[in-house]
Amino acid sequence: MRLHLFSFPTAFLATLLLVTACNSGQRSKQNEEKSGENWIPLFNGKDLNDWQSKFKGYPLGVNYNNTFRVEDGLLRVRYDDWEKFGSVYGHLFYKDEFSHYRLRVEYRFVDKQVNGGPGWAYRNNGLMLHGQPAASMELDQDFPVSIEVQLLGGNGESERTTMNLCTPGTNVVMNGELIRQHCNKSRSRTYHGDQWVAAEVEVRGGEVIRHFIDGEEVMMYEKPQLDPGEKYYEKLLPSGGNKILAKGTISIQAESHPTDFRKIELLVLDE
Repeated sequence: MRLHLFSFPTAFLATLLLVTACNSGQRSKQNEEKSGENWIPLFNGKDLNDWQSKFKGYPLGVNYNNTFRVEDGLLRVRYDDWEKFGSVYGHLFYKDEFSHYRLRVEYRFVDKQVNGGPGWAYRNNGLMLHGQPAASMELDQDFPVSIEVQLLGGNGESERTTMNLCTPGTNVVMNGELIRQHCNKSRSRTYHGDQWVAAEVEVRGGEVIRHFIDGEEVMMYEKPQLDPGEKYYEKLLPSGGNKILAKGTISIQAESHPTDFRKIELLVLDE
């Protein structure tokens, strides 16, 4: 009798939990459908078939020293096959271009910086947005002309913001003023150690770009544009002469410090 008395409630509870979980999953899916939020996983956790690498000094498609790889469901930037960095900067480009969207990533910095990496590149990576097409990069070009959402990790002691802005070959407008300074700090706190960090960017074509960290806005600027004083300006300027960047590629960096990404997903927004 005791077996029956205890088995019935246990089986009933298990069934109840299963039904509740199913209903919860259905509600979550319904809420997503109602909100119209159809997030696209740019990284599928399995391979890099939708991505293409470009390293300084090497043709497009060469994954130099197996730097970009997928291991344990993570997109990893690794340097265990490098003896020395040698300023061979790399970028991994997603196959499509985007204009109006939200981009969500979860990243972390791990291990030691490769021998020969510059001091500023310690725990440093970036989300290169509104970038030039990968095929248009020159063989010895360091970085794609783009808007860089700079990802930085702390050294365990000093303050070091993340989700900053850097502008390789570009400028932006802040508070009505054209900003020519290459890197500008956000209002984020410092993230020390190997912790995972959740970051998001909202991009509205050539109008406005906002940076978020843990759901809090830490930076905003407008009118991303080509810089007339930069080397590749004439090459990349559209035939119509409009220097405002309204769309472009998305890429991540290999700048000498090992980095993990476990989520890279995008939500297309209405223009």
